[in-house]
Amino acid sequence: MKRLTEKQKRFCEEYIIDLNATRAYKAVYKNCKKDESARANGSKLLTNTNIKSYIDSLIEEIHTKNTADAREVIEYLTSVMRGKSSAEIVVVEGTGDGCSQAVKVNKSPDEKERLKAAELLGKRFGLFIDKQQNVQTIEIKENWFDVEKGDKDE
Repeated sequence: MKRLTEKQKRFCEEYIIDLNATRAYKAVYKNCKKDESARANGSKLLTNTNIKSYIDSLIEEIHTKNTADAREVIEYLTSVMRGKSSAEIVVVEGTGDGCSQAVKVNKSPDEKERLKAAELLGKRFGLFIDKQQNVQTIEIKENWFDVEKGDKDE
């Protein structure tokens, strides 16, 4: 793979911000003032296979950092089910003389939230699948078609 120049790398990094090649090109190549030129040159850069590969690797890196994997989801649901997680909520407290103020309070999951987490975990592990036995009877008629005659039995 051919190495990219520093400006090409910066173009790729600018491009993944909002996927706007014209803006990215103008941000990196400061001497380009016209949108038409930036649009044409940015589009041309995006057809370069090395630049495409670099952009794909940047997007994959972002995806890996920001996306929860299955293990993380299961660990989170388990912590909610066990009541070990907490959420910050806003509660209104009276201060006297008909006045009140909003206060942030940490709250453990309530029974409904814990039940929902348990339900999602149970579905994941197949604990709630209805197991039904389906039995079908098939009647097979012998000599339905006479091979020698090629006629149906009546």
